Amino acid sequence: MRFPDFSATDTQIQWQRFCDLLWYHDDLGLWLDISRMHLNSSDLEVLAPPLEKAFQAMQALEAGSIANADESRQVGHYWLRHPQLAPDPEVGKHIAAAIDDIEAFGQAIVSGAIKSPTGEPFTDVLWIGIGGSGLGPLLMIRALQENGSGLPFHFFDNVDPNGMSRVLAQLGDALRTTLVVTVSKSGGTPEPHLGMEQARHRLEAVGGTWAAQAVAITMADSKLDQKASEEQWLKRFDMFDWVGGRTSVTSAVGLLPGALIGSDIRSFLAGAAQMDEATREVDVRRNPAALMAAAWYTAGNGRGTRDMVVLPYRDRLEVFSRYLQQLVMESLGKRLDRDGTVVHQGIAVYGNKGSTDQHAYVQQLRDGVDNFFVTFIEVLRDSEDIPVINDELPGDFLDGFLQGTRSALTEGGRQSLSISMREFDARRLGALIALFERAVGLYGELVNINAYHQPGVEAGKKAAAAILTLQGKVEAVLSDGVPRSVVEIQQAIGEGSDESVFWILRHLTGNKRGYQAQGQWDSPASIRFSKG
Repeated sequence: MRFPDFSATDTQIQWQRFCDLLWYHDDLGLWLDISRMHLNSSDLEVLAPPLEKAFQAMQALEAGSIANADESRQVGHYWLRHPQLAPDPEVGKHIAAAIDDIEAFGQAIVSGAIKSPTGEPFTDVLWIGIGGSGLGPLLMIRALQENGSGLPFHFFDNVDPNGMSRVLAQLGDALRTTLVVTVSKSGGTPEPHLGMEQARHRLEAVGGTWAAQAVAITMADSKLDQKASEEQWLKRFDMFDWVGGRTSVTSAVGLLPGALIGSDIRSFLAGAAQMDEATREVDVRRNPAALMAAAWYTAGNGRGTRDMVVLPYRDRLEVFSRYLQQLVMESLGKRLDRDGTVVHQGIAVYGNKGSTDQHAYVQQLRDGVDNFFVTFIEVLRDSEDIPVINDELPGDFLDGFLQGTRSALTEGGRQSLSISMREFDARRLGALIALFERAVGLYGELVNINAYHQPGVEAGKKAAAAILTLQGKVEAVLSDGVPRSVVEIQQAIGEGSDESVFWILRHLTGNKRGYQAQGQWDSPASIRFSKG
């Protein structure tokens, strides 16, 4: 059935498109409206054959095909919320048993049945993880934790020493009653390893007992898993080879934080499973993820030429745009397609929250460069303890700001789609995440890229390792106390660039490590560096 082409001014056409294109899931109480995107009937007709292939690819992925061919891996995050889907029954049993284990452990920690080494209940959680191992848990906490429910969370999600210092200072002596969770799939990622070592050093310095407070989430037999086993850490949970960090939130990575704040992780998984079922529909008009992928594709001409601006009109979803940055950009931002052709694909994602954005960058969205589309997210049900005062309700104003911004953007010919939920809870969060996961997978098929590897990230890790090696050589050259210029140091080493050597030296002299610089900082080539 065809529908009218987009119009920025004709309200009757806008209403007809809204009615024709609206998708709704009754049990979840969730709507998707893509009518304000510039997706027309002719676009869907052109995309029908590639979308049919995309559906087939997703079916094969769920059945256990090697969907990540570059790393020869299956992609199984959909099995996590429906273990019976796993092609190997033993894998399904393993997933189900892990969920039971996570739930029981979380309840035992929160209730105080499992106590800290002091004999008192655990009071806090220090979560150590990078990328999806940090963003997923942070989203779970910010979106789902209720006041006074479960344990307070603190994060090491970076190797910023100032950030670590601040978190450790906040915890203070409470480190003795803090559960420390280290997440590293391979067990060898530098960031969580460094965070773990710093946390352990401080915890033991204040009288804590590391092994009795430490939890590992990692692959079986990884370096971290072996260490946790040898030292008899309090608990170990499995990560799976076939789950990437950016899609790990329905694994132990997201479920354990949910359990530790007293959230209903079964409901979270059920919501994701419900959306998975809805997005397996092969009729594009009845599949919300396919509608989103098609709208993204058309908006960016299949090249990602428009950014995705994520505007959730709820404080609980403030972190969601950051979560989507990794899910979308790490999945779709690829130099090569599957045929080896240079394509430089991707969709840039940024956002904050409404109505904060009324006073931030909505001005540019309305009147500036037209290089984006907006994703509005709203929740209908307001907190009942916020009363009417002087005939005014904050929720009414929030809704007014959303609708007003949406209308203003449309009048300016700017594109947007909207996701509305009757209420927000663990089940709807699971559904929301699953919706975007499937849309990313389908879009990846439309543009013929591998959405499940991250060669750019790996290249960055290798480059960082090379810089650290170079730093060691710089320090070795300067160990004799003789002042040298950047060029002289680089020539003595015989590798690295002058600029890289300068950056290293600037960092070393900026800290109390015994290095001095003589000369003017605005004339880098004239400075002589030494140690003494």
